[in-house]
Amino acid sequence: MDFLHFDPKDGVIPARAPVQRFLSDLESNFADRAAYRARLNENPLIYRVTSIEDYSGAGQLHYGLGVLMPGKIGREYFMTKGHLHTWRPAAEVYIGLRGRGLMVLEDERTGECRVTPLEANTVVYVPGWTAHRTVNIGEEPLVYWGIFPCEAGHDYDAIGERNFRIVVIEKDGAPLVMERSAFLRELEAQAL
Repeated sequence: MDFLHFDPKDGVIPARAPVQRFLSDLESNFADRAAYRARLNENPLIYRVTSIEDYSGAGQLHYGLGVLMPGKIGREYFMTKGHLHTWRPAAEVYIGLRGRGLMVLEDERTGECRVTPLEANTVVYVPGWTAHRTVNIGEEPLVYWGIFPCEAGHDYDAIGERNFRIVVIEKDGAPLVMERSAFLRELEAQAL
């Protein structure tokens, strides 16, 4: 289909059904296991993505409209699963439509991690060989487009096995980026 209507406020494409991800779908994402287990019975909706994959073949594009809900599990903000592309050289572009978020980027080859804003009226370029995850640090849904080559594919397993080296948590009412290992040590010290 060459033409679709979408609602940039709610992140809905009326002609398509989204894939929904609930807390139970994100078991390996959150470092704070106790906070994860405490909210599991509630099993809130974390995000949904409506994918448009109508074309295939060399030079074609796929795209998706994502909506990441506001909220936290413990001190960690709601986030997407995150992924690498199966075809590692594939890049992706994210276009922010609504809300305040961050993109966590981790180069698979060098291990370098960085965070960049993703909010209304911004564009984030995700280079090839880069794992990426979206984090909602605001009070409203984060709505964005992701556009990528149709050959890209999604590798969620690599992230599920090792996760990202950094986490985004709330500290003193503001987002803080820290090493996952340091956050885990902090959690252990609090549990004693």
